[in-house]
Amino acid sequence: MDLKSKIFLIYGPTSSGKSNFAIKLAKKINGEIINADSMQVYKELKILSARPLTKNYDKIKHHLYGFQSVKKDYSTGQWLILAIKKISEIKKRNKTPIVVGGTGLYFKALTEGIVKIPNIPSQLRSKVRFSNKSLGNKKFYKKLLKLDPKSKNRISATDTQRLIRAYEVKLFTKKSLYDWFDKTKSIFDKNDFYKICIDFPRDVLINKIFDRTQDMIKNGAISEVKRLLKLKIPKKRTANKAIGINEIKDFIDKKIQIEELIEKISIKTRQYAKRQTTWSRGNMRDWNKINSKRLNSFLKKI
Repeated sequence: MDLKSKIFLIYGPTSSGKSNFAIKLAKKINGEIINADSMQVYKELKILSARPLTKNYDKIKHHLYGFQSVKKDYSTGQWLILAIKKISEIKKRNKTPIVVGGTGLYFKALTEGIVKIPNIPSQLRSKVRFSNKSLGNKKFYKKLLKLDPKSKNRISATDTQRLIRAYEVKLFTKKSLYDWFDKTKSIFDKNDFYKICIDFPRDVLINKIFDRTQDMIKNGAISEVKRLLKLKIPKKRTANKAIGINEIKDFIDKKIQIEELIEKISIKTRQYAKRQTTWSRGNMRDWNKINSKRLNSFLKKI
């Protein structure tokens, strides 16, 4: 199987081993790795984001890891510009780009392009957020469907962020968010990519998540959060959404014990992994689903 001319995309839930698989693949096909994880871009979130350790790079070049300050937000659009640039640079070196991560929106932007929606006035955005908070997701979802029927079956009734986004876009632009999506195109052809979605058994993943959470605590996650808190970054910053920050803060404030800390982070991570899996089912239907146990077999065929 000659796939060296392709741009490899590797998606999988957290703790599924995608980073290690990407390194093995890069060694096999003379590739370089590009990060597609929205938290691994932040330089101060090394442990909590499970950023690959430089000592494990195995001489493979890694790009877009740990370069952005947590004091600044980092958008999908910013990532896309840099990712396209890195893909071009890697190809010029006659190497194979391998984009790996668990942020579905990054992959969607890369393969389908990014939606150029006009900026929504902050006053209107605040009004919509207040409406969502007052009604709750269930009632707000029904309200959205009346305003924008095209959202039906395309947004989960529990996805607060996407519910709000769809509502504010329709309200301001008079066009469905999905009409905007339909007009969007990637600079790449669909045949430029070889897309891999790692399918990992949930029961095994749950154990891996718990083990990784314990390792994070042992390896200095608490100290990392202490350093982060000293920076006093505003709550609205994207980096504050990293799983573990609030839980470790509670531990530092002596509101919970270490056992509860590990359990709470594990639960939140499991919930996140489930959302990632749900995303892939709805948005990655044309991707090559590979069971985690068959990854080595795949490498042998290349």
